[in-house]
Amino acid sequence: MDVRRLGGRIAAARRALAAGGSRPISAWIANGLVIVSLVLSSCDLLRLCSDRDRRLRFPLGGREFVTVVCQLASIVYLFSLANTETPASRDQGGSPNQTRADADADAPEALHDGVEDGDEEIVAAVVSGALPSHHLESRLGDCHRAARLRREALRRMTGRDVEGLPLDGMDYQAILGQCCEMPVGYVQVPVGVAGPLLLDGVQYHVPMATTEGCLVASVNRGCRAIAASGGAVSSLFRDGMSRAPVVKLPSIKRAAELKEFVEALTNFETLAAVFNRSSRFGKLQGIQCALAGRNLYMRFTSSTGDAMGMNMVSKGVENVLGYLQTDFSDMDIISLSGNYCSDKKPAAVNWIEGRGKSVVCEAIVKGGVVQSVLKTTVQKLVELNIVKNLAGSAVAGALGGSNAHASNIVTALFIATGQDPAQNVESSQCLTMMEAVNDGGDLHISVTMPSIEVGTIGGGTCLASQAACLNLLGVKGPNRDSPGENAKLLATIVAGSVLAGELSLMAALASGQLVKSHMKYNRSSKDVQGAAS
Repeated sequence: MDVRRLGGRIAAARRALAAGGSRPISAWIANGLVIVSLVLSSCDLLRLCSDRDRRLRFPLGGREFVTVVCQLASIVYLFSLANTETPASRDQGGSPNQTRADADADAPEALHDGVEDGDEEIVAAVVSGALPSHHLESRLGDCHRAARLRREALRRMTGRDVEGLPLDGMDYQAILGQCCEMPVGYVQVPVGVAGPLLLDGVQYHVPMATTEGCLVASVNRGCRAIAASGGAVSSLFRDGMSRAPVVKLPSIKRAAELKEFVEALTNFETLAAVFNRSSRFGKLQGIQCALAGRNLYMRFTSSTGDAMGMNMVSKGVENVLGYLQTDFSDMDIISLSGNYCSDKKPAAVNWIEGRGKSVVCEAIVKGGVVQSVLKTTVQKLVELNIVKNLAGSAVAGALGGSNAHASNIVTALFIATGQDPAQNVESSQCLTMMEAVNDGGDLHISVTMPSIEVGTIGGGTCLASQAACLNLLGVKGPNRDSPGENAKLLATIVAGSVLAGELSLMAALASGQLVKSHMKYNRSSKDVQGAAS
């Protein structure tokens, strides 16, 4: 029996005593004898200490030894008695059935999800608010147990169960301080594999985590068409994560002076040296400023190795801001992020200047493959792309949304590989273009994606499932030989997968097969029958 179970048994015994009747006569007799012993031994010790002819000396004699032992034993007993809960009175004349009924009524709420007696007091403390839920991991030193007890507390507070939410199978120690706070389980998302995607002469089997039926099948068909035509080619033309703090100066003149100082080429090396102290992988590439009244927005761009790099860049920016306050002591730092970065929001600055990895990917799909695999024609695809992706997006006022469904593929890949799903907002900015080549016989398709924000270390990439998906692509962890290459390769795979997804969906729309495909792959007969009944 481990210590936790033993503690639970003791706590249960104390609760049983508290719910029981009055103290038995034998207990009162024992308490009385102890008090008498304490009084007599105390008097004897006082007499011995005050008797000049017979002082207390060591080693103790027989009588002195007995007196000291009785004194200590009495004190220990009384201390233990003071820490014992006072039992409630019991109706001695009640029937056995009535006694059991009373005990059942006083018993604590039934435990669920494997919560044991030793955990009852902790769960009760969380429910009452005496123990904050976010303190469980540090209090218990066991992340799995903390998640289990938090889950039980949640059930009691809400009156709703979460039986369908898995608890076991997750390494809660791995997510502590990195991925998620106050966990109570994890959500299962199916992972499908599309491909092989033939990109830059290498085949990749692309993991996609999604609950949208037909998505993996569609990307898989696009991969098949691209591979049958010789594969796709990619080019990464920019790599830099950005962070843009906002500071306020006393006047627009001072704000303009700071802008001039920061953007001056003669000061760049000094600022870069201050920035680069934060990490051996974070290297400052440039600073772009924008004024709004006396507020100055400074957009720092930096390389980040194989990490997505937001924290890395933020630390470097803090270093520079501290340095700038030496010469600009009247500069008030309003926020480390002033939305000129711009993170997790559709923004023209990302579309124009890029953020993260900027990638373009292309393929020439043979006319015969367009007809045999995609079930449409080159001319229909070209016309549809103009009317839908270009003109339709313009009519809608879309920002970076000149594509069919780039976000679908980006999000599925992000979830599978441990990226930040919220960054699909800017990472999905994509311009899809199609044109007829080779005398109109073949199709040239390309996707331009200026702000793919990915990393192969940090965040969710540490989790076992996500690390396995990264390993499937050959980009797990940092690249020891050439830091940053794994993250760059992952970005090109994202763009290549988007290329395949765009090709297949556009073909389905051009051939009028979209609804038929979704009715086949995205509708469960089980759900339909359940709804009908």
